[in-house]
Amino acid sequence: MNLNVILCIIIPFIGTVLGASMVYFLKNQISEQVQKVLSGFAAGVMVAASIWSLLIPALAQNESRGAWACVPVAIGFLVGIGFLLLLDVVTPHMHMDNQEEGPRRGLKRTTQLIFAVTLHNIPEGMAVGVVCASWLSGRNDVSASAALVLAIGIAIQNFPEGAIVSMPLRAQGVNKNKTFLYGALSGIVEPLATALTLLAAQAVTTVLPVLQAFAAGAMIYVVIEELVPEMAKGKHSNAGTIAFSLGFVLMMILDVALG
Repeated sequence: MNLNVILCIIIPFIGTVLGASMVYFLKNQISEQVQKVLSGFAAGVMVAASIWSLLIPALAQNESRGAWACVPVAIGFLVGIGFLLLLDVVTPHMHMDNQEEGPRRGLKRTTQLIFAVTLHNIPEGMAVGVVCASWLSGRNDVSASAALVLAIGIAIQNFPEGAIVSMPLRAQGVNKNKTFLYGALSGIVEPLATALTLLAAQAVTTVLPVLQAFAAGAMIYVVIEELVPEMAKGKHSNAGTIAFSLGFVLMMILDVALG
């Protein structure tokens, strides 16, 4: 397997592992203000990645359709939203902005938190996989560096996301080693999603723009459903908005300058 592809699969997972490792360095709970900053930053990175790494290349690859270039991209985006909505409904998990809600369907609170971050990681893994597939298919508008930049961007936002999920586990009484292990393993779905999407996308290269839009829709769903409420909850503060802006600009610069 190509070294760049291997790096794209592994790098985002490393971000989750590093985030989970914060249980060894931080107190048992993250303050509300810090959670706002981490959630806002992660949301900014994901929105910028959805636009520059997925939607814009998808539209460019479909430009031969002329005025209708946006139709399959729009459909893919909405299907991506619908897919995550379905997972959100059928998978028992705890929403990140409401960690006080009681267990659902008999599952422990810690299990629901793990499911929550797993849902986050699925669309991110899909996004990296479909961009890698676009590059390997020979698309001129997607390079190896673009795929690596997206993987790095996802890893950057996985760091605060891993901390946000792991720290509540610690607050629930789980010891540090188990908390780190659960937080790290919750991210394993991401490289799996990357690899499976890569294989599937290479088999159907003609619909790569639709798959890119699908991944973008799935990521935007996570931002709106989980991260935006998290950065806006509690006492009013501009910290989440500022962090969102910084995350957005950082990912935009990485994608445009290096991609």
